[in-house]
Amino acid sequence: MKKILSLLVVLALFALNAIAAVNINTANQAQLESLNGIGPVKAKAIIDYRAKNGPFKTVEDLEKVDGIGPGTLDKIKADISVSGETKVKAETKPADKKESKEESKAAKKDKKADEKKSEKDEKKAATDEKKSSKEGKKDTKEEAKADKKDTKADEKKSGKDEKKAAKDEKKSSKEDKKSDKKADEKKATNKEEKK
Repeated sequence: MKKILSLLVVLALFALNAIAAVNINTANQAQLESLNGIGPVKAKAIIDYRAKNGPFKTVEDLEKVDGIGPGTLDKIKADISVSGETKVKAETKPADKKESKEESKAAKKDKKADEKKSEKDEKKAATDEKKSSKEGKKDTKEEAKADKKDTKADEKKSGKDEKKAAKDEKKSSKEDKKSDKKADEKKATNKEEKK
């Protein structure tokens, strides 16, 4: 009896996983329409919101989509997720081939729009990267110029300091010579007085 009960529990868990099999971040329009309370308009609104704002982070984020409120979310909450694989195959509702072709064209159009958007985003990222690279080079050039200017200023100051030091040394040397000359004169005067 326990084995049978365990088997039933396991089967129920598998069934629940199969039911909650629509990933709202990757599902196409037909897969979204397979959810209770989601028709073509709401499915398209979900896809458009996802394309504009990026993937849903939580199931509750679905309420941000126009036309989906708490009531609708409560109906489908158990059947949706924001990660994993969409396991539900889209139900084929079209009454004739014409509707099927139109849906196929719409799906292809959505796919092309998504591809164009991603290409556009990639180009923008590349352009932004080039701009930042150019700005970095410009900053580097400006820094090099500033460093060169600082170096020149330092060299100029160093040259002035050296000239001043040489001048001071020359002056000091002259003063030393003068004082030596005076000392020699004093000695000579003292020697003459002693004689």
